[in-house]
Amino acid sequence: MSQSIENHVYVVTGASRGFGLAIAKALIDKGANVGLLARDEARLADAVNELGPGKAKAFSADVTDSAAVAEAIAGVARHFGRLDGLINNAGVAKPGLVENYTDEEVRTQLDINIAGVIYACRAAIPLLQDSPNPRIINISSASAEHHDEMLSLSLYAASKAAVERLTRDLRREMQEKNIGVTILRPGAAMTEFASGWDFDRIKAGMDLWHKRCGGYMDEGMEPRHVAEAVAFCVGMDPGVSVDELEIRPNRLTEKFRL
Repeated sequence: MSQSIENHVYVVTGASRGFGLAIAKALIDKGANVGLLARDEARLADAVNELGPGKAKAFSADVTDSAAVAEAIAGVARHFGRLDGLINNAGVAKPGLVENYTDEEVRTQLDINIAGVIYACRAAIPLLQDSPNPRIINISSASAEHHDEMLSLSLYAASKAAVERLTRDLRREMQEKNIGVTILRPGAAMTEFASGWDFDRIKAGMDLWHKRCGGYMDEGMEPRHVAEAVAFCVGMDPGVSVDELEIRPNRLTEKFRL
């Protein structure tokens, strides 16, 4: 039987939009309090207004800055008086072929997608140990597992595969602390994730995707579906955890062309 998360406190990284904002909303709808971590202060303020300032609190932090992440997560625990879970959602993808990646694009994706997860876990673990049902959920991507996902995102997919391997070891490390650890692997949904991508690189990736993986794709998933999956995972009985959960769209449609 699922547990109530009313008055529990969760940190969500990358919480100002997309999956992160939807996750925060789903947790708050179930009675939880949420610390929203992201870099964009204006969007964080909008998110707090949308979710309700009594249940949501914004903390501006770049997940690649370990000191800022530690301070923000400690601030969430101080503000709400406890910490029950961490949802590592912040992530970035830069389309491109391996031969064309710049040094900055390599560093950015590895720093945010891998190092950021480690920094947040490191900061949260000591604070989670007083919770009656502590959880860590690391958001991966279907591109880490399925080769028919959009091409030209190889470094993003590799970083998410690394997060999954890290999370499997983290699960074993956290067992003696009674902290449940989950890999959540979502497929594609309509968000602002691709905003700011270089058009030529997107087009090259789409053309290659058509050529190598056929003319059809799956659609039909929304951010709220991923958020519902997160709420399900944090509500497991103490001593029980969802090791891996994959949620993907399941409506067949023709791929669009650019």
